[in-house]
Amino acid sequence: MTGGQDSGPGHRVARWLGGAARGSGGGLRRDLALLRQGRDWRGRARPPRGLPAEQDAARAPFRTAWARSAPAALARDALRTGVLKPLLWAHARPVVTGREHLAGLRGPVVFVANHASHLDTPLVLGALPGPVAARTTVGAAADHFFASRLTGVTTALLFNAFPVDRRGAGRRGHGAGVATRLIGGGWNVLLFPEGSRSRDGWTGWFRLGAARLCLDTGAPAVPVAVRGTFAALPPGDVLPRRDAAPISVRFGRPIVARPDETAPAFRDRMMREVNALWAESDVGWYGALRGAVETADAPPTPAAAPPADGVRRAARWRRVWESTRATQRSGRRRVWGGPVPAWPRQRDAGSGAADGARGGARRS
Repeated sequence: MTGGQDSGPGHRVARWLGGAARGSGGGLRRDLALLRQGRDWRGRARPPRGLPAEQDAARAPFRTAWARSAPAALARDALRTGVLKPLLWAHARPVVTGREHLAGLRGPVVFVANHASHLDTPLVLGALPGPVAARTTVGAAADHFFASRLTGVTTALLFNAFPVDRRGAGRRGHGAGVATRLIGGGWNVLLFPEGSRSRDGWTGWFRLGAARLCLDTGAPAVPVAVRGTFAALPPGDVLPRRDAAPISVRFGRPIVARPDETAPAFRDRMMREVNALWAESDVGWYGALRGAVETADAPPTPAAAPPADGVRRAARWRRVWESTRATQRSGRRRVWGGPVPAWPRQRDAGSGAADGARGGARRS
């Protein structure tokens, strides 16, 4: 071999070392440029979030079985009980009720909760009794929490979470199959049937996935209502607010699907139970129980929700009132985008919205 050849391994190594010696600044800039262009650090194109099912069906699901191993469970218990829960409880000071309904549970259950904030998951898990929380997994949005390796691993480790596709009907096999296997293995499952966080703090319309899961496995559903988390950490915020409204977590009695009950009918029943728990902050235990029994007084759902038997729609003013709920430090707040209204001086106003708002002001 002659010295003029440049294809030998020694020359290639020297050329690589020479490129590295020129500094890594250019390589870092190129990597950042690739990330800005929607590519990974190796230059491969990444499919954007929200692609239709047929365009990303070939993508391998995010594996989370390792998060239920003994070492991961020990690490999760240490992080949750030693770090996450003490910090969250010191900041939010939640009021937890209804844990007595969980004392007689036998076998796995499906916890169904309303969803208004990223605080909902750690609050519900922290409010559960220790042994129940240790056997509870969480269905998390695959397109949000499992879009990258880092967030997926962190979510799976901290919350024992598995990815769920929330893009609607026709995709029951993605996430639903994992939940069915988990229940068959004795694990509880925490789901947020609304599919996304509320944008006004009001309870939303439930999708059919949780109801189908209960019907397919025979597991009872435990309704859970979380209140006040929208004011503490609404969508778009990164850090919780210290002057948030009082936070509460309420567990209801387990409900079981009837032999002849369809998934939509059981979904509506779950939704009424969660709404009744959610309304206890305003109307009290008896008022919420009466509303759950009497269809005319059933706690309403958002105005955009489709009609359902026994479920009324909420007026817009009630949703705005919830999203501007009074904080712990201040008894008054701005609503409707204008100055603070003096509700007690509006006794002559004839609108039903003003009458209802005055009632809400007296309750707060």
